[in-house]
Amino acid sequence: MRERARFAPSPTGPLHVGGVRTALFNYLIAKKNGGDFILRIEDTDTDRTVGGAEKHITESLTWLGLIPDEKPYKQSQRQELYLKHVNLLVEKGFAYHCFDTPQELKEAKKKHGNDFKYRHDKSFGLKNTFTINKEESAGLIEKGEFVVRMVVPKNETIQVKDEIRGALSFNSNELEDKIILKSDKMPTYHLANVVDDKDMKITSVVRGEEWLSSLPFHILLYRYFDWAPPRFYHLPLILKSSGKGKLSKRDADEQGFPVFPISWEDSVGFRENGYLPEGLINYLALLGWSNENDKEKYTLKELVSVFETSGIQKSGARFDIKKASWVNHLHIQECSPKKIIENCEDQVLELTSFFGEKKTEEIVSLIKDRASLLSDIKKETEMFLVGPLDYDSKTLHKLNNEEALIVLNFCNLEIASSKKGIAIKEGVFNASAKNNISFGQTMKTLRLALVGSLKGPDLFRTIEIIGADEAIKRINKLIKTLKK
Repeated sequence: MRERARFAPSPTGPLHVGGVRTALFNYLIAKKNGGDFILRIEDTDTDRTVGGAEKHITESLTWLGLIPDEKPYKQSQRQELYLKHVNLLVEKGFAYHCFDTPQELKEAKKKHGNDFKYRHDKSFGLKNTFTINKEESAGLIEKGEFVVRMVVPKNETIQVKDEIRGALSFNSNELEDKIILKSDKMPTYHLANVVDDKDMKITSVVRGEEWLSSLPFHILLYRYFDWAPPRFYHLPLILKSSGKGKLSKRDADEQGFPVFPISWEDSVGFRENGYLPEGLINYLALLGWSNENDKEKYTLKELVSVFETSGIQKSGARFDIKKASWVNHLHIQECSPKKIIENCEDQVLELTSFFGEKKTEEIVSLIKDRASLLSDIKKETEMFLVGPLDYDSKTLHKLNNEEALIVLNFCNLEIASSKKGIAIKEGVFNASAKNNISFGQTMKTLRLALVGSLKGPDLFRTIEIIGADEAIKRINKLIKTLKK
């Protein structure tokens, strides 16, 4: 059977990095086996649906390169299919109508406390087709005043294999009869996802571990419909950087990093924060998964090739923004300057206006190894547009002014000779030796003049880009500072 895996988010809010990882693992499982990646929008919970959330989900997946192989399915457009299967369960005796009001349920829970579980084999004074006569039931059904619950058998151990966690078992007596059709005649998650997975020929169900408690209900539904269940993979949580619990938006906000792939309302996304889609995908793949190679940089294509479900870990993985940035840095390093410019056009606009496209590409090529985020590009390129506004105080105070002035003067002479960068470097080296000054000290003094600190790209390439006149101007500024 052809492999088919689905990502099935609910549009109750923006797509979280946890959801992205789930989508990614579904994609990898499907593509590893030459199959199809399916997107299904589970929007049957109309009360919790948030405007714009579906668009955020689809745009996020597009940016990340996780493109569905079929047009996205929407559960809200499949109500007739669900009703058909609910009625089939009722006919078989595996589901029943319930007529209790919210207030009646509240009172029953209050009265019976922890002993209360809504079950067909226990009355608790509630109203359903097991506790009231057929005529009364028929009348209430006719009025549409009901929900439908599935029957959970008594005294049974429900067994199922999870591909990550192994054999699992559940005591049916600890479970209640779950609602499968709500009063608005929309299905619940339990019914809809089982019916859809069968209808869409899904072979692997990959979802978060929070759905483990729902697994026995789904196994029962597969049994009731006489369907073979798919393979199940319940992924571990993505944990906060420190402390207990899963990563939340609040945790991310407190530590100043994104939690959504693209921006949502006033929350800046990974894209807007300067991440490449390849970098984020790569990091999330490593979050809760490993392989024998111990390799850390992967393209999406490479991940498809090496991904094995046996590498998925059982325990939760801590989100490490420093590691995420480092992985992104690896991808920026291998990015062409042109692609980097395309991804951060606003940040290099001034640069392009001043130097032109060709020289801008040269500049980006020169500094990209220093960038962890695309947002670093602007900071790293500012030195090409303007000279230092001030100097690193520690470096400035350590200078031997007399020696520094000698260095700056012979650097001026070499730069003014209109030589290329490598020739300037040779000239500066020889002048240093002639004046008994170490080349290292010369470079520190020259870098301070041109950049304002001891950090930055290759100095002589920098001189070629900014031009001799600008370089001499910056050197003379430091000379004046030292003479004060």
